[in-house]
Amino acid sequence: MAAAFPSARMRLFLPVWSLLWTLGLPLIWLYLRRRARRDPDYGRHLDERLGRYPRQMPCAVWVHAVSLGEIRSALPLIRALLAQGEKVVTTHFTPAGRREAQAVLADAIAAGQVCCVWIPLELQWAYRGFFRAFSPKYGLVMEIEVWPRMIAACRRAGVPLFMCNAQYPSKSHARDTTRLGLRAELMTGFAGALVKSDLQARRFASVGVTNIAVTGELRFDQPVPARLVANGLALRDWLGAGARPVVALASVVEGEDPLMLDAIFAARAAHMAAGLAPPLFLYIPRAPERFATVAALIAALGLVCGQRSALLDANLQPKGPAPALDVLLCDSLGEMYAWLAMADRVVVGGGFTPKGSHNISEPLALGRPVMVGPDIHTIEYPAVEAVAAGVCRHLQSPGDLVAALSPGATDPDPAAIAAFFAAHSGAVAKTLDAIPRLLAATRR
Repeated sequence: MAAAFPSARMRLFLPVWSLLWTLGLPLIWLYLRRRARRDPDYGRHLDERLGRYPRQMPCAVWVHAVSLGEIRSALPLIRALLAQGEKVVTTHFTPAGRREAQAVLADAIAAGQVCCVWIPLELQWAYRGFFRAFSPKYGLVMEIEVWPRMIAACRRAGVPLFMCNAQYPSKSHARDTTRLGLRAELMTGFAGALVKSDLQARRFASVGVTNIAVTGELRFDQPVPARLVANGLALRDWLGAGARPVVALASVVEGEDPLMLDAIFAARAAHMAAGLAPPLFLYIPRAPERFATVAALIAALGLVCGQRSALLDANLQPKGPAPALDVLLCDSLGEMYAWLAMADRVVVGGGFTPKGSHNISEPLALGRPVMVGPDIHTIEYPAVEAVAAGVCRHLQSPGDLVAALSPGATDPDPAAIAAFFAAHSGAVAKTLDAIPRLLAATRR
């Protein structure tokens, strides 16, 4: 590990950070209790957040996947670690991430190979409890989660902690290298980084991170759930959209609804003016707390909207006859592949806001043409490469979105999408190959 960490400045910062978390514990507890009103799992196993774990699993590999997206990207790697005979402890902050891990790894949990728990709060004594319970061989923090006490506690306990499937977005890099730089300095406390591309490696190295391996994007190795794909194809037939265009607006975030709804109206008008059946739109909000708001927005515009929660049962089977719809509101979690399987084209949300686009790997895995908004700093890899290969359309304006959804718009060759996806797969094998080398470097 880098001998320069922690610097004198960091040694002053860490006690202040811990004091703030200690003083803020009542507010954190209140926050969790309030979140538990909507999702009771926020209020369960609270002792774990204080480092008290009823179950122990010594010498586990630790995988920190804060939420749903991170655990999904980690799953192929976790399965590969289990196949090598490792035990794995996964830590999470949100119930969605923990529930997903518990569901898909249920057999391994029952066999005593996996344990899914809350990540401790940012307190040294809470991390001591975590290390007593699991004494991890090493830790893998999915994507980019930079928590001061987590990093410092790992160094103190001698647990090598690596960023995994990591990227350093351009906006974050610019901020960290032109301002106070505390976050950049914290990154040097990691034992190393397994990053998505050569560009990301250069960025991490520029702020002092050492022991870096380029391993690609784990999401390209995610297994495609055949059941959800079959469900989606069946639902398309049920809705009478076999020959009708179907467009998925996936992971739409707050602030994008007016733009997306305008595009729906414009695309419908363009198709009808050309004497064509208007598309069926699948509207998939990013956050579940927005489901009711989005439903009200769509209804207020006079569009005929059906909600997945009302039309389909827990197994995605119809509850009754198929309605004639303009929009299907996909108000559920964990069923993205079903909606993408229904679609001819996919617009991935987030990119029409400064927060940046969400990931494009899932539609590409199904061979679907994909489009993103102007801001792709959050998914530079693989978006830049996908745009250059012609398999992702980088829209620069609302007008571009309307044009892309209008009759006559062209799509990439499915063979080109398949070739791109194949060329960028294999991150699990690269990661497993790199971990021993990075661990060896920490011991020198």
